[in-house]
Amino acid sequence: MNPSVRTVFNQNFTEEKYADFLVDLNAGLDKPVEFRVAETPVFLTDDFRDKLVQAGQEIIDVVTAPGFKELSERAIPDKWRVANENDHPHFIALDFGVCKDEAGNIVPKLIEMQGFPSLYGFQLHLAETYRHTFNVPGNQTIFFNQLSKSSYIDLLKETILGPYQPDEVVLMDVNAPEQKTAVDFYLTERYIGTPIISLADLIQEGDQLFYHNADGEKKRIRRIYNRLIFDEIESDQNIFDKVVDIRQPLDVEWITHPNWFYRISKYTIPFLKGNYVPQTQFVNKLATIPDDLHNYVLKPLFSFAGQGVIIDVMDDDIEKLPDPENWILQQKVDYVPVVESPDGGVKVEIRLLYLWPDGHNKPTLAINLARLSRGKMIGVRYNKDFDWVGGTVAFMHK
Repeated sequence: MNPSVRTVFNQNFTEEKYADFLVDLNAGLDKPVEFRVAETPVFLTDDFRDKLVQAGQEIIDVVTAPGFKELSERAIPDKWRVANENDHPHFIALDFGVCKDEAGNIVPKLIEMQGFPSLYGFQLHLAETYRHTFNVPGNQTIFFNQLSKSSYIDLLKETILGPYQPDEVVLMDVNAPEQKTAVDFYLTERYIGTPIISLADLIQEGDQLFYHNADGEKKRIRRIYNRLIFDEIESDQNIFDKVVDIRQPLDVEWITHPNWFYRISKYTIPFLKGNYVPQTQFVNKLATIPDDLHNYVLKPLFSFAGQGVIIDVMDDDIEKLPDPENWILQQKVDYVPVVESPDGGVKVEIRLLYLWPDGHNKPTLAINLARLSRGKMIGVRYNKDFDWVGGTVAFMHK
């Protein structure tokens, strides 16, 4: 991490400034931020930024190669397979831990991946608030590929709206206003104009979908900016008796199609190789159980936000799995507490966020998300009792 920018930031940091930052962050929002936001951004060195970009590109090369859809076909659970899948995901998120390799070098290591949207709206707002409150230097940016705020928003619009008007594209989640990420939904609406609806708001007529806008008018839906994860409705066996069954063939475009959530996921990691990918195997394909299980984590394929992960793995954890084909065993990575806080180092995870509009030959690395942790796991739900942890963003030299 960048030592010079970090030193200046820490010297000028006060709890009062952080309190002001939180006030500014929530000012004017439809709903306050419901997860912990860290006291500081991350400041990347040029060397680590370049390693991150390279690590991401090596993975992008795999998921964009011919034959990837065939390779990932088994990733999609039959009951959640949605009709009319397109040829590529519109969003790709790659999570990297800041780690040490065997030679002791600071390197990124892949932790998770998703063919699903992330906080594309909130991260922009978050970075601007950090910059304003803490006077982040003007030569620092959160964007990749020479993007600016305006060109980033243009790319976001091109990806989500495509050829349609904002009111023809809806941001949809199972119960959108109640999601912890609802702040991102409302900021996205502010930036690009997409109305926010819940699954139950969908109206079906034939194979077309409609919704009622704020004025009560019924409007045709051309595209769904999908934020719904099927895990969230799996417990309700009769969900599609009460709402539109979105798995059926419908005359609507998906941004991004729900099947990509499974194709680009933990399922994909065993097929990846390279210096930035920890050794990962499907449990049902293990020849033998490793003797050093303490160096591995056990992860369910079909879960999100770190749920179900077994960090301290025992032999019987593997042996008693009822569905070993739906689990991976992944070599632990050595997170390095590289962010200097007032009372010690803090661990970091950085998510690279790509946008892939229709008509583009490849995805564009656009922006990032970062998370700070002192606990065994990175997610904000696992760091509730600490400070200098939580959601943040990484700045780097322009």
